[in-house]
Amino acid sequence: MRALLDVVLLALQLYTWLLIASAILSWLIAFNVVNTRNSVVSAIWDFLFRVTEPLLRPIRNLLPYMGGIDISPIILLLIIFLIERVIVLYLYPNVF
Repeated sequence: MRALLDVVLLALQLYTWLLIASAILSWLIAFNVVNTRNSVVSAIWDFLFRVTEPLLRPIRNLLPYMGGIDISPIILLLIIFLIERVIVLYLYPNVF
């Protein structure tokens, strides 16, 4: 059971880094630092969008319009951190 919890924690940490990379790349694209016409940038952006968007879209639908500021990645990160803390503090110590 601990091995399964370790895999879940690893997956949550990996998703956290993918979410941060997606946010940073979206800023770089918005400020024209990188060009989406480049095939490598386009492939990375497409991968990150497909991985992060299924969890970000429901959060964006619940949030009110904030004038172009998207805080859904921050909310998703807080949810991921909460899940990690629950696993580490409450589930992991009780498993043999």
